[in-house]
Amino acid sequence: MQIKITSIYVDDQQKALRFYTDVLGFVLKHDVPAGEARWITLVSPEGPADIELLLEPLGFAPARTYQQALHAAGIPFTILYTHDVEQEYQRLNALGVVFVTPPTRADWGVYAVFDDTCGNLIMLQQG
Repeated sequence: MQIKITSIYVDDQQKALRFYTDVLGFVLKHDVPAGEARWITLVSPEGPADIELLLEPLGFAPARTYQQALHAAGIPFTILYTHDVEQEYQRLNALGVVFVTPPTRADWGVYAVFDDTCGNLIMLQQG
């Protein structure tokens, strides 16, 4: 078994597309109309092109409740890996990304947490 697509709920697909591509640097793979929403997937320019991040619209009320509860509790929705958290922190901070946790050292590595502007906290992790 392999992970091919993982999703993240976003409150605005277009805003999420801009943030995840223009700010974080992901690359658009699919953008297909799907009723009132779109099937938007992204890939990392640094990783395999067959592992996709789906920008999932919040059309399902329990999903919105879940997303809001995670954010309110300060729990990241997902974790993105980077080779250098401090370097990414500096780059993203210069672009105006709001970090709720600056680079922090833990027993298992270095991490930081930022707000993706689409309803989620995202953890950056360095192993």
